Amino acid sequence: MLLDRPTQLLIVLAIEAAVGYPQVLYRTIRHPVVWIGKWIAVFEARWNVGSAPIRRMSGCILLVTLVLAAGGTGWVLDRASAITPLATIVALLTATTMLAQRSLKDHVAAVLRPLEDGDLEGARRFVAHIVGRDTATLDVEGVSTAAIESLAESFCDGIVAPIFWFLVAGLPGLFICKAINTADSMVGHKDERHRAFGWAVARADDLVNLIPARISGLLICIVGFGGWRTMVRDAPLHASPNGGWPEAAMAGVLARQLGGPVAYDGECALRAILGTGPRPDVASLRAALGVYWRACLLMWVIVAGLAWLL
Repeated sequence: MLLDRPTQLLIVLAIEAAVGYPQVLYRTIRHPVVWIGKWIAVFEARWNVGSAPIRRMSGCILLVTLVLAAGGTGWVLDRASAITPLATIVALLTATTMLAQRSLKDHVAAVLRPLEDGDLEGARRFVAHIVGRDTATLDVEGVSTAAIESLAESFCDGIVAPIFWFLVAGLPGLFICKAINTADSMVGHKDERHRAFGWAVARADDLVNLIPARISGLLICIVGFGGWRTMVRDAPLHASPNGGWPEAAMAGVLARQLGGPVAYDGECALRAILGTGPRPDVASLRAALGVYWRACLLMWVIVAGLAWLL
């Protein structure tokens, strides 16, 4: 591109935070992540068949195909943007669709508003949009917990990881990161259908988020003025090698318990408890959103510092 990567990233962050992904555009052409998801769904329906070794091999082919397609698309845009300012604008606008600062805030705020109004049913409907667990019987604490956990984990998946890989590898890195994250959310599960097929994607997602998860936890602790001990102590208890870092950091900052048993499709899943203290309430969710925005702002400051140095 005609600009250095940190400067490009600052522009991308500013645009995405200001306007997000316009609803009129979403209604017209959907979203690039939706396009990726539809392609993955077609691949999964056709190739997730046969014995476990065959399905694992098919999953590896899916991963390689995703990396080549996403990385190749990013490379083409990157090369084109080095030629003309117009191509640079197109590339930067495309990059904004791979970040989720505004959309994540909007989705979690949509859960907070009905909770503040005493509308538990409304809060359950909105939290069901951002978590995979059963939500129909969640109480206020359960809804607040689900929203806070999603906010903390998605801070890594939807913001820190894309930023990290953009800085490391430009648009190819950004696109590959988002493609792998999308695939993991769709097929990287441990249920009978996806355990073999999603194995490669799940391992790739663990690798992609290895460093960003720990950066996310550090950012949350810095802006929350604490939580370090809880993060270091409880992060390894999480089922994910990465998800526990931002979630445990948020639990420590809020001085609340996250994790614990939840239900998926009627089946109880026992999860480790992260943090100490009472379960989250409405005030905790409001405070978590404040921590989230401060962490985003700190990330902006870091990127601006890199732009200034480079």
